[in-house]
Amino acid sequence: MKTHLNTLFVTLEGAYLHKDGAAIDIRHEGVSKLRVPLHNLEGIVCFGWNTVASAAVMAACSDAQVSLSFHNPNGRFLAATRGFASGNIHLRREQYRKADDAMDCLSIASNMVSAKLANSRAVLLRSRRDHGEKDLECAARLKAAADEIKTSLRYSMDVSNMESLRGVEGDAAAEYFGVFSDMILVPGERLKLKGRNRRPPLDPVNALLSFCYSLLMHDCRSALESCGLDPQCGFLHRDRPGRPSLALDLMEEFRSYFADRVVLNLLNRRQVTESDFVFEPSGAVLLKEDSRKKLLVTWQERKKEEVLHPFTGDKCTIGLLPHLQARLLARHIRGDLDAYPAFLCR
Repeated sequence: MKTHLNTLFVTLEGAYLHKDGAAIDIRHEGVSKLRVPLHNLEGIVCFGWNTVASAAVMAACSDAQVSLSFHNPNGRFLAATRGFASGNIHLRREQYRKADDAMDCLSIASNMVSAKLANSRAVLLRSRRDHGEKDLECAARLKAAADEIKTSLRYSMDVSNMESLRGVEGDAAAEYFGVFSDMILVPGERLKLKGRNRRPPLDPVNALLSFCYSLLMHDCRSALESCGLDPQCGFLHRDRPGRPSLALDLMEEFRSYFADRVVLNLLNRRQVTESDFVFEPSGAVLLKEDSRKKLLVTWQERKKEEVLHPFTGDKCTIGLLPHLQARLLARHIRGDLDAYPAFLCR
């Protein structure tokens, strides 16, 4: 079983990643800023337009199965490096067969979407319990949205084709994000979600969500590659050159439970405020560098929290959940499990 190691986040613009023996040396303008043993890492995530990693670092990360990815300063995924494709060729061939079979594809995707809707509903109901008495109208809207998502959840388990499933998922997502601002307790119109938008995000909440979703996608892609699956070949998301469709599929189960709750906690605890953002004349809203560091610290703390996995019954950290789910998906594709047991939060 994979152990929960650290993820190294490099946020310093212009940093250079150099291999120094068995360690990664982070340098800036010729000065060493940090030296980390490679065997202590499970991933390296770089932010910035001018962050550079040497070929020796890329090769060492590939050999050690440490994921190395590059993102722009706002968290948008740019590229990832890896060596030769690893894993069981028979597993990947079976993955491609299932992705090409309409019913197999629907079976896996519907479980993923159902889990996403159930976890989104759980987040809404938790917020209603925790904060609803302070605002009865807000509580009523959260309850109504949770009821609508419950109806969508029933539909998602009884659809006959992928287009219908994507339609159900889209309608439920609209309900969920329509009341997202009701889960944000801090005053101020700028700290409310005015519809989901990205590239660029047009408000602070979207800036936080996009950044967290990029981190989550990195973890899910790493988890899939570590167990031999092809992250490019998905079941819910259509194939597109350069898009890690299966990683996007897997992260659906964790968006609300993991990423959205990190964002809500940062805002409701006032760890991130309006002053942590840059409001561009173009309308784009960007996280400041120090604010990104605060988010990354909270992200890592959240990953270290322990939960009981609903299918295996084992206690594990939240950070290991994508790896557990990737292995369960691989077991289903190999035929060891009759169905893919998607993650449901408690």
